[in-house]
Amino acid sequence: MKTTGEADLLARDIIELGRRLGIHVHCIVTFGEQPIGYTIGPALEAREALEVIMNQKIVPDLIDKVCNISGSMFELLGKKNGYALAKKILESGKAEQKMREIIKAQGGNPSVKPEDIKIGKYRLQVKSEKSGQVLWIENRIIVDIGRAAGAPKDKGAGIIFNKKIGDVVEKGEVLFTIYAEKQYKLDRVKSILSTQKSIGVGEKSDMLIHTVTESPTVERTFVIDR
Repeated sequence: MKTTGEADLLARDIIELGRRLGIHVHCIVTFGEQPIGYTIGPALEAREALEVIMNQKIVPDLIDKVCNISGSMFELLGKKNGYALAKKILESGKAEQKMREIIKAQGGNPSVKPEDIKIGKYRLQVKSEKSGQVLWIENRIIVDIGRAAGAPKDKGAGIIFNKKIGDVVEKGEVLFTIYAEKQYKLDRVKSILSTQKSIGVGEKSDMLIHTVTESPTVERTFVIDR
């Protein structure tokens, strides 16, 4: 969804479908201008989620989204102050305890630690070409980069963000790091980076994103996984 209006219309359709099926539905519209958390890719996201649920790492937007969604579910069941209840369960360690019970029931390792989750050994850092502030992140291009690196098919492939919208950046600082399980997939990433801008850095007052001087050619990234 590109606008809250589109999201609201979809939410109404889902609620109406639920009503016809006899199901009470709540829909949550959340912020989508940039990726949630600091990671993209199966292994990297699993690491980050585990760090958060173990209270080893504070990721404000991820925690806020989780508690809003969980809190809404609690309120559907008649609980009050659902957000606060969800936050308390997370901070108390009860969420981690329940997660490990689920992992054990599914035949996994209930003692798993973040560092046990392997990530791709090949990496590429993308650095800022100037100082300023992160003004925007182009999600579509970020998705193309992640797929070119091998995610989600290659579990260890993905992206770690060093900077997000609003963060101050110095010239030469790392904006994000791309991980891959195969070197040639980073070469595909470099091809995208050479023609597409994924993160905009500038002064806070900048209104210009870029200048278009000719009819743009819209390219779709074509990736063949081996």
